[in-house]
Amino acid sequence: MSGSNHSVAGESHGSVKSYVIGLILSIVLTVVAFGVVMSGDFSKMAAVVTILVMAVLQVLVQLILFMHMNTKSEGGWNFISFVFTISILVLVIGGSIWIMHHLHLNMMAG
Repeated sequence: MSGSNHSVAGESHGSVKSYVIGLILSIVLTVVAFGVVMSGDFSKMAAVVTILVMAVLQVLVQLILFMHMNTKSEGGWNFISFVFTISILVLVIGGSIWIMHHLHLNMMAG
């Protein structure tokens, strides 16, 4: 099995090239977000949006290049579990923000 990228269970592991690409992308995304904050040349909204976009891209780089998440591994169950987790997080966080917003509006109405 020398020279093979597959384990006994058939799961593919990353190559050195994919790890180096992931490392470089992670560093670039981190430096971009850090640079936006440290420069102070951007509005708060632009800085927040940039940081959020860099964070989402960072998560995708980590999941795809380091954790090898794709729709084919383990019959797609890893990907389905991830989508379910994100759905629950969006519902819980979005619902909480929505409830707090409406509570704030109702408290200020009196």
